[in-house]
Amino acid sequence: MENEFNHEAIKGRRIDRAIEVSADMFLKNGIANVKMTDIAEESGIGVATLYRYFGTKTSITVASMTYLWNKMKDMFSGIFESDVFLSQKGIKQINDLMRMFIVLYQAHPAFMKLLSEFDLFLMKENIPKDKLHEYDRSVINFYPVFEKAYTAGLADGTVREVKDVKLFYLSYAHALLEMCKKLTQGELLPSDNFSFAEYELETIIETGVNYLRKD
Repeated sequence: MENEFNHEAIKGRRIDRAIEVSADMFLKNGIANVKMTDIAEESGIGVATLYRYFGTKTSITVASMTYLWNKMKDMFSGIFESDVFLSQKGIKQINDLMRMFIVLYQAHPAFMKLLSEFDLFLMKENIPKDKLHEYDRSVINFYPVFEKAYTAGLADGTVREVKDVKLFYLSYAHALLEMCKKLTQGELLPSDNFSFAEYELETIIETGVNYLRKD
């Protein structure tokens, strides 16, 4: 029984190691440029063992992206529960929350770029949705915080009532995330000029905050 436990513990550590290594390699080189043999060599795990653990590169890729999103969650952990944040007026909470997308863009451009590649990877590999539940749960969802800030704003008179607050949040969250991903791809067209990238994000945020602000 003890040997069985030790075996499972060792296997768990190897799996964690492989996921961490592959996540780091994907961030540096992109998904397409990393092979299972590269992950095996870098992690010190035999390639046959790696395939036995994960089955396919698709599986370890999804696991790695789940791991990276969870790291993003850890980065924001506690911020929106702090007394400093909660002591602010509702509209200021909403403003600070939406500006977290600028933080993601500034501090984690490689991750934003990788997200774009991963979206294409999901479509190319035609991964069934039922295989993505854990990944889906790992993606940062600021809506619960947004809803609380919105409710606080209604109570303190800084936010006006909108017909569908969740739809409003999703519209702006999707727009901001896609903008972050686009800006990290680099300038592709002759007309592209991303030197004011952060101002573009701020413009979207200010538009949303001003829409919600109660006169």
